[in-house]
Amino acid sequence: MNDHSIPDADARAFAARRESAVAGIAATAVALGISELLAGILPGGRSLVEAVGDSVIDVVPGWLERAAIALLGTADKPVLIVGILLVSMLVGAGLGLLARRSVALASIGLALFAVLGVAAALGDERSAAWAVVTSGVGGAVAGIAALTLLMRAAPAPVKSRQETAPGEAGAGRRGFLQLVAVAAAVAGAAAAAGRWVTSSQRVEELRSVLRLPTPATPAPPAPPEAELALAGLTPLFTDNDEFFRIDTALSIPQVDPEQWSLEISGMVERPFTLTYEDLLAMPQVESDITLACVSNEVGGNLVGNARWQGVPLRTILEQAGVQEGATQLLSRSVDGFTAGFPVALAMEDGPLVALGMNGEPLPTVHGFPARLVVPGLYGYVSATKWLSAIELTTFEAEAGYWIPRGWSREGPIKTQSRIDVPPTASVLKPGRQAIAGVAWAPTRGIEAVEISIDEGPWQEVTLAASLDVDTWRQWFYEWDATPGPHWISVRASDGLGETQTDERAPVAPDGATGHHRVQVRVVD
Repeated sequence: MNDHSIPDADARAFAARRESAVAGIAATAVALGISELLAGILPGGRSLVEAVGDSVIDVVPGWLERAAIALLGTADKPVLIVGILLVSMLVGAGLGLLARRSVALASIGLALFAVLGVAAALGDERSAAWAVVTSGVGGAVAGIAALTLLMRAAPAPVKSRQETAPGEAGAGRRGFLQLVAVAAAVAGAAAAAGRWVTSSQRVEELRSVLRLPTPATPAPPAPPEAELALAGLTPLFTDNDEFFRIDTALSIPQVDPEQWSLEISGMVERPFTLTYEDLLAMPQVESDITLACVSNEVGGNLVGNARWQGVPLRTILEQAGVQEGATQLLSRSVDGFTAGFPVALAMEDGPLVALGMNGEPLPTVHGFPARLVVPGLYGYVSATKWLSAIELTTFEAEAGYWIPRGWSREGPIKTQSRIDVPPTASVLKPGRQAIAGVAWAPTRGIEAVEISIDEGPWQEVTLAASLDVDTWRQWFYEWDATPGPHWISVRASDGLGETQTDERAPVAPDGATGHHRVQVRVVD
């Protein structure tokens, strides 16, 4: 017996398994790519990958969602999609190994894999059942065809080195790898085409030509003394591109304003529907409002300030006629997200059905064509983007998306302050150094901000002029820095005289508390 016969057999067996796994991965990629293409082409189509992602978000426990947001921030959704694709490829590798024994069984497995995606997409109210089924079936058929071809092309590991003609094994493997490359190219091109078809091109074209009406009640110009000119300090108004985005949408809903409408229903005397043109024709107001996410850690950046334009929510509700006994306004997004807050707050002056942000139509990522903006409430109970419906109901009858997941039913924004300058871990020179940041307590305003150096006495800082009680205020302090390590802490007091607590609390269930602290080092 040749000494190399056993190692050769083991190597051939390993190569066969490897090539079968590669065939399964390539076939699964083809299935996913074709399903993405069909989902993009067909009216009412839905990405099966994103549908599975939405289902994952719906079923994971609240503590895991909070941990993901805390760890990944706005990258949580891309990471989820990548994870789903990696799991899909692992499943594909397993199906490829199964295909060594039976291509028929592997094909059934691939079909069942598609069924899971179809089942997830059918639960999405944005999708049409026929389109979802078609994209799933089309992807499965393409994947099965690719798997069959690839397994036929895979070199058979039955010949020993002596039995293989010169160049035969290499030619077989080259042909197989070429077919794998073709499958990968088909998968990539189909997926890219599907994404391109469902891209925001048309919506952005429509948005780019829109002109918001001149508001009947414009916000006054921001006084120069409301913004401090200091490098590193958060600006008074957050640019639209820099404004934080936290929501449950795996892909940004692309809503055609010409096809969009807002339904007002539930416990109202006169249910009705508004079109985008209807809203544009109503008297508009401008309001400067700071929004914050309940997932914002102490000192975090999930907070922003903008000048919003829209229709007062109270105007719409008065037109509908709110019935006695209605306690909750439940808003719904086009992607099924819901949020609810008290009707009493909805009838105040501040809440808007917003159409504009910082002087332009709402960016797509921030809710175009319309969203809710409610001063003083965390976004999880109020700031519904891509708004599609407003229902007047009770808290006993309905619960918003996040409430069954462990978050508080009510979500008032807590008084908070943050140090922007100097950032933590800074190395500074002795002498005069700027300490600056922002503080916010929407609906109550900021009356005072204090800092403490190395747990010393609290010292009041200089506040920029107040823009509005609903917005944050910048603050500034000139510090005579001495050599050595130092801790700097900040706290704020709101317009009701309440000073933020130093007690540390996590973001769940109703927002983080505690004083923001940074550590710096001063060296000669």
